[in-house]
Amino acid sequence: MDYIELAKCYDHLEKTAKRLEKTETISDLIKKTPKESLKQVMYLLNGSVFPVYDERKIGVSSKIAIKALAQTTGTSMEKIDSLMRKKGDLGLVAEELIQTNKQKTLFSKKLTVNKVFENISKLSEMQGAGTVNRKVQLISELYSNSSPLEARYITRTLLEVLRVGVAEGTLRDSLLWAFFPKKVSYDKEKQEIILNCSREEYNEIMNKIQHAYNLSNDFSEVALALKDNKLDSLKKIQINLAKPINPMLAIKVESVSEAYEALGKKILWEYKLDGFRGQIHKLGKNKYEIYTRRLEKVTNQFKELIPILEKNVKGDSYILDTELMGYDPKTKRPRPFQYVSQRIKRKYDIEKMAKDFPVEINVFDVLYLNGKNLMNLGQLERRKILERMVKEEKLKIILTKSLLTENPKEVEKFYKESLKAGNEGLMGKQIEKDYNPGRHVNGWIKLKPVKEPLDLIITGAQWGEGKRTSAFSSFTLSCISGEKFLDIGKVGTGIKEKDSELTFESLTKLLKPLILKQKAQVVEIKPKLVVEVNYEEIQRSPTYNSGYALRFPRVIRIRYDKSEKNANTLEDVKRIYTKQNKSLI
Repeated sequence: MDYIELAKCYDHLEKTAKRLEKTETISDLIKKTPKESLKQVMYLLNGSVFPVYDERKIGVSSKIAIKALAQTTGTSMEKIDSLMRKKGDLGLVAEELIQTNKQKTLFSKKLTVNKVFENISKLSEMQGAGTVNRKVQLISELYSNSSPLEARYITRTLLEVLRVGVAEGTLRDSLLWAFFPKKVSYDKEKQEIILNCSREEYNEIMNKIQHAYNLSNDFSEVALALKDNKLDSLKKIQINLAKPINPMLAIKVESVSEAYEALGKKILWEYKLDGFRGQIHKLGKNKYEIYTRRLEKVTNQFKELIPILEKNVKGDSYILDTELMGYDPKTKRPRPFQYVSQRIKRKYDIEKMAKDFPVEINVFDVLYLNGKNLMNLGQLERRKILERMVKEEKLKIILTKSLLTENPKEVEKFYKESLKAGNEGLMGKQIEKDYNPGRHVNGWIKLKPVKEPLDLIITGAQWGEGKRTSAFSSFTLSCISGEKFLDIGKVGTGIKEKDSELTFESLTKLLKPLILKQKAQVVEIKPKLVVEVNYEEIQRSPTYNSGYALRFPRVIRIRYDKSEKNANTLEDVKRIYTKQNKSLI
């Protein structure tokens, strides 16, 4: 398949903000993609050459891309750098330079999707002396054979900033539209979908596709299965050890009575802990992998847990859902999440970090045991299996403290005990509920104090002045609405000058690789980094495109365990705003 077909698809996606139009565009591309290129197309649509859980990175800086462009076009690196600062997008610079390139050979070949995928994949594997020059050669080969439009998207893929607005839900729906065209069509004039089947049947197909993705975290695997034999082939996608599963998520309720209305009479209540979600896979004797909620592999950062698991958990192979809770090594008291979060990204001094910031494994679910998928079992049944599997050892590994009751008064008491112990609140779980990966479902609820902090995405920043000229001094916060990121305020408080994990300098270092464009002192940031934010209240505001603003926002911590898709939604903001105002009446 020619790469220009994918580039044209990117271009169309970039020009429209309409989700249904994006869905149709991608589904049309999938329909005409041959099987031998389908895997590559699905990865590239997501802006990478790896599945989302893969820890490998393409490993190309803007400097390397500029060097390859200079070598291909004969333009100086200084001029390219100047053009990039002016346009704010190296992809657009590459498009312009390839368009005007006088050195372009008459013998250039058509680029295929597979060739682009192959060259970019090789970049991540290169190490040692001469790596930069070898990377430049591979990239230059692509530029030499690319059209201007292709050069734009090759560059953005190399830098992992595709900027065409393709979200997980869009890819899922595109697969449904592509492989089940008799079930659904798109009316462009009315901008609405037309179902040629019942809504129930449509939702059933969509849920099966979503479930297959939640198990595999790989849309290429799902697409190839659908290409083979439609829905029947999705059954072949099963749990794969050492491949993380999207964790099940809970919905928020405001009271114990609301929880009982949502889940029924009998609820399994558990402490809601202030640690970080750890999905633990045992592949065999002393073979383990540990993943965060964002599907990042952190086995090496927490390798001291492996002997504990080997000693205290029965099973030749399993997948556990846990919360890794930090505690003070001297007082043995629990520590809040921000202490443990320092270990997630750490690559050096791992043994020292394990001693200074130890964690206790709090196990609350089991998804797989000895070759058997347990996700279809009820919540209470899975809990009983856990009780037989885990030998508890204080400060090493325990089961989350739980309470099974129909009595709201007992729950209120349990809730107060959890808050007093320094936890966030309670989790409530329907006892017959199966495990639904990747979904906010009415089977798990979370009960926290009403004035909850918000997890928001940093989507912009402003360079500071004076002593902060080399760092950002304020940050634009956004919530999510569908596939859009909506501003809800700016924040500069809660961040320290020095002697803290959360400083202006450290936050700037994290955000600089995510800069999309810059105008004067203001930069646009790729929506990636989530921060937890406190505030005095939520107000209506015409200033921000969310329609709301935070009064006196303050950053509490970086949520390394959460991806941008797990941030709070506009609906969450509206709910808190409504609740807040009712309390004032």
